[in-house]
Amino acid sequence: MTLADARLPRILVADDEAPARARLRDLLDDCRAEFPLVLVDEARNGREVLEIAGREKVDIVLLDIRMPQMDGIEAARHLAGMPNPPGVIFTTAFDAYAIKAFEVNAIDYLLKPIRAERLLAALRKAVATSPSREALAAAAAGHPRRHLSVHERGRIHLVALADVLYLRAEQKYVTVRTAAREFLVEESLTRLEEEFGDEFVRIHRNCLVARAAVEGFERNAAESESGWAVVIRGTGERLAVSRRQQHVVKEFR
Repeated sequence: MTLADARLPRILVADDEAPARARLRDLLDDCRAEFPLVLVDEARNGREVLEIAGREKVDIVLLDIRMPQMDGIEAARHLAGMPNPPGVIFTTAFDAYAIKAFEVNAIDYLLKPIRAERLLAALRKAVATSPSREALAAAAAGHPRRHLSVHERGRIHLVALADVLYLRAEQKYVTVRTAAREFLVEESLTRLEEEFGDEFVRIHRNCLVARAAVEGFERNAAESESGWAVVIRGTGERLAVSRRQQHVVKEFR
């Protein structure tokens, strides 16, 4: 890469259909005379978008919405958690997604078939617009995730919500416990409860347990102010239930 290329907007194309990606490549080539750019890579789903964005500098993502494994709306939310999130331009054949697209603070929304002049206008808008990380995250809060994104050593790890046993607040971090290991995320336990309240139950002011992970309850007067502890399925781990939350014992019996 030359020094001149390093200054150009770096674009990632994401679509699960190869013809659609080819069409976007052709359109970007048509835009190059008026909007010099670097095509960084291509992705077939939201997971690949995050993998590429975690290892490459990406300024703009042309992001399809309906994709397998992880859709574009959720991918945009995880991108928002990056230290320097790229601008997102959604591309889709379904105009019903327009409202959701702008709820995650997308820079623009292009309806297929995309015209070169419309794409050029969106790219120029992306360069001129630089939403903050906080604004992106806040705007995306209305769309429930199926994964949590963990940032470790410059990379994004996706943790499927279905694999999470419990979430426990520790100072400014939340520990995400799965059967395999623990992760740390910089999120509010209260916000997580608001988003995933149907799938998790609060057992203590600092702990949410996945309903599917509750194997049962045991008397545990020595370590719990309520006299109860929840037994975590598959691990045998026991977590104290607070006096305020002891009503959950009856809920599961």
